[in-house]
Amino acid sequence: MPRIMIKGGMWRNTEDEILKAAVMKYGKKQWSRIASLLHRKSAKQCKARWYEWLDPSIKKTEWSRQEEEKLLHLAKLMPTQWRTIAPIIGRTAAQCLEHYEFLLDQSDQRDNEEETTDDPRKLKPGEIDPNPETKPARPDPIDMDEDELEMLSEARAHLANTQGKKAKRKASEKQLEEARLLAALQKRRELRAAGIEIAQKRKRKRGVDYNTEIPFEKKPALGFYDTSEENYQALDADFRKL
Repeated sequence: MPRIMIKGGMWRNTEDEILKAAVMKYGKKQWSRIASLLHRKSAKQCKARWYEWLDPSIKKTEWSRQEEEKLLHLAKLMPTQWRTIAPIIGRTAAQCLEHYEFLLDQSDQRDNEEETTDDPRKLKPGEIDPNPETKPARPDPIDMDEDELEMLSEARAHLANTQGKKAKRKASEKQLEEARLLAALQKRRELRAAGIEIAQKRKRKRGVDYNTEIPFEKKPALGFYDTSEENYQALDADFRKL
């Protein structure tokens, strides 16, 4: 029975590095092609991971007082519209939602005057993170499993191929042509050493040779009288009459 691979879960450091290298090569449009390099992730998850965590333009510094005030003000004006609020503040939608919930939890603790060490936003043992794309990657173990090593080697092979199919085909054709010429040269040398001379075949040129012939020349039709015995002498041009 074939093994079923369930896509999703925590992102690993290896997967993040493969995703960044794939985005550098394929761009931000070919997510299905990028996801083919990651066995445990789908195209939608790869896109979310890039735009929610790996994009270099994402701001990951501490929240300032002004940003928190703006966040609370916008959340009051546009409740639950985090995709609209995020570009105004300069953070991602997940960052805005997470920090807004953090501020609400702090406010509740002040109202109740109770300091609890348990963070309600932290996952309990056995719970699955619903948004793993917005969390830091899990560090790689010292001994990777076979599936991860295979995925890493396949991704390295795909990303190292900088030439397309057409360039690879032309390179192979050029290599075959050079090998054929070297083999023919070696054959002629061996025959010459044996005392056998072979005339080289001249390649028939295709097309028109503009140095030796008139292109698209049309001979005039024969007239009523024979002009083969006539002696025609061209007169020198008199430039004074011009």
